Amino acid sequence: MALETPGCPALDALPPLASRFLKVGELPWKPTQVPGIDMKVLMQDKETGLLTALFRWQPGTELPLHEHVEVEQTFVLEGSIVDAEGEVCAGDYVWRPRGNRHVARAPNGALVLSFFLKPNLFIDAFAGQTLE
Repeated sequence: MALETPGCPALDALPPLASRFLKVGELPWKPTQVPGIDMKVLMQDKETGLLTALFRWQPGTELPLHEHVEVEQTFVLEGSIVDAEGEVCAGDYVWRPRGNRHVARAPNGALVLSFFLKPNLFIDAFAGQTLE
């Protein structure tokens, strides 16, 4: 595994088994290809697709139809995320199995912490792309 936190070169200088402490507030928000969704990558392995990230959804944002290639876990810190199966609100958690497909919306905006084993695969709008 080649674990990293992009934008934190000081972490790369640490010994392999050292803990990595992040000042998350100092990490920059980076836009994704989905207008209205920005992210802060906390930890990733580009080789395997493993990713832990904060996602900030602006009110009214919609994440187009996508498939979870592996299990995805999301904890909602603020706001809510809604899809055809239900709504997950601040303080709640949802996990989706491999193969789950849905369109997600944040009618009032949201801040979520998400964990991926592999990136989502977009079906229509960004066909074949992953959220970056």
